Amino acid sequence: MKQASRQIVLVTIVAGLACFMACRSSNNTGGFEILGPADETDNAGKIILEANVDLKKIKVLYEDNENKRQQLKTALETNNTVEVKKISDSVVLIINEGFDFGKAAVDKIQEAQGMNINDDYREYLSMKESALMKQMAAFEEYRQAARTLRDNYDPKNTQNRDKVKVDFDTRSDKYQKLMEEARSFSNQANELYKDTLKKQKQ
Repeated sequence: MKQASRQIVLVTIVAGLACFMACRSSNNTGGFEILGPADETDNAGKIILEANVDLKKIKVLYEDNENKRQQLKTALETNNTVEVKKISDSVVLIINEGFDFGKAAVDKIQEAQGMNINDDYREYLSMKESALMKQMAAFEEYRQAARTLRDNYDPKNTQNRDKVKVDFDTRSDKYQKLMEEARSFSNQANELYKDTLKKQKQ
């Protein structure tokens, strides 16, 4: 990640030229101190690279999950109990694994935000964190829907079957809405990043 244009300028006022030269000639800073913490944007970027490894793993799991969503819908339409429970259990396991990667990525993003970084990069990371949190909330809705199907689906019990299907449809709608919000946050973050790069070139 490239460092944004604004950097913290550190200014030290010295008492006199002779003392300043003496301080330079020796490797001892003496009474001189740097005012303010050093900019850690570059170091924060390295942490985010590690978070991206987790995010790529989530992307793979997301794609696998999307395929299973259609499989699950088909199984429900045909009242295939065996397939519904089998696919639901697989979905629950996949999302559980994704949550582990998501939590690790969020921790790294928050660690980077806690460092002394420039304002543009901090805002970018905040948007990316919001996008990831929305995505995780979406998967939680889908995990709960899959868990209900796995544990309670029974096509022979009409009332129970219909109730479970309604819950599945409701949570699926919430899943889609949250995923759209996650994409919106992510797109805003990407636009901010592009604008920052333009500023650097000016």
